[in-house]
Amino acid sequence: MSQPYHGGCECGAIRYVITGEPIVIYACHCTICQSQSGSAFGLAMRIHAKDFKITAGRLKNFTRQADSGQVFTNSFCPNCGARIHHHASKTATHLSLKPGTLDDTSWLKPTHHVFTRSAQPWVVFPEDAQIFDTVPSDRGWLAGE
Repeated sequence: MSQPYHGGCECGAIRYVITGEPIVIYACHCTICQSQSGSAFGLAMRIHAKDFKITAGRLKNFTRQADSGQVFTNSFCPNCGARIHHHASKTATHLSLKPGTLDDTSWLKPTHHVFTRSAQPWVVFPEDAQIFDTVPSDRGWLAGE
């Protein structure tokens, strides 16, 4: 797939467009992502915030503080509750989009898996993926470095 990428929430009240290429697609296996997604992990597509634009509707936000002290702003549809993205206080120039909200998800493939220490025991990781027990101290892959 090539940009622009289009997507939106489950009920259709929120629509967005992304005009740049993703930095990375990753799966997070932390218990927070498991709870938020209602599944075994959460998918995230890291993008530059400047490349993201809401074309219909208005997102609602809530914040949570991680054990590290970092604050995450989580954005979702106020009608259906579908999470669209989040961003961390330390990296405000990037968004972590929930790529399941894209209109076409057929091309998505996570290259990194983080917080695998809390992964469900039945999850099988691809041989070509980068696997981390937590989030590695070198986070250049999240910034496209």
